[in-house]
Amino acid sequence: MQIRTSQKQMSESFWTITFLTLSGGFQDAYTYFSRGKVFANAQTGNMVLMAANVIEGNISGFLRYLFPVLAFSLGIVCAACIKNRVKTISLHWRQSVMLVELVLLLITPFIQLDYLANSLVSFACAMQLQSFRKVHGYPFASTMCIGNLRSGLDCLVSSFETNDPAKRHRAFQYFRIILTFIIGAGLGKWACDGFGRFAIWGSVLLLLFSWVLMFLDPTPSIPLEEE
Repeated sequence: MQIRTSQKQMSESFWTITFLTLSGGFQDAYTYFSRGKVFANAQTGNMVLMAANVIEGNISGFLRYLFPVLAFSLGIVCAACIKNRVKTISLHWRQSVMLVELVLLLITPFIQLDYLANSLVSFACAMQLQSFRKVHGYPFASTMCIGNLRSGLDCLVSSFETNDPAKRHRAFQYFRIILTFIIGAGLGKWACDGFGRFAIWGSVLLLLFSWVLMFLDPTPSIPLEEE
């Protein structure tokens, strides 16, 4: 097993991407089923529900969906700042982002207010989305499915028109990521039923596997382009 130098980390293994995507689905299930039916990743859904609460004159409901949207936006900004400013010998900037994400998710179960808990998870999700964005040089998302579904179907249609096996393989990669996300969401629902607020630690465990694999990568099969 080859130990990788994190300063030159240019790729992620298949298993790293798998654990990241499982965690993304897990987080959405957690905030929805254990924290008041708010999405951690699907901010479009939060915006729709936010607008619905405005029309109904429900200010409390409006704020419940507004806070995760704002936190998600701040998470994107924070990850971008870490990328541009954090330069360490022992950690790649993506590993630094993941450490912040791990800490936030670890403390989430101890927060009683769903507003704040959902905001922390959304902030962490946004950092992950901003930091891990490409597979084989093509865009992907480990925390949501709509872009992956569009890209996968686009590659599939194009593969039939051009008879290009590489595009069919690329489509398969997208569909595999989507299936992994769905499995993560299912695991999240199962954990929420059994562990309530502390279920989010399942996502922490998945992220921890990813973080370790960023040091020990025996099969760098899914390269992520440096940005």
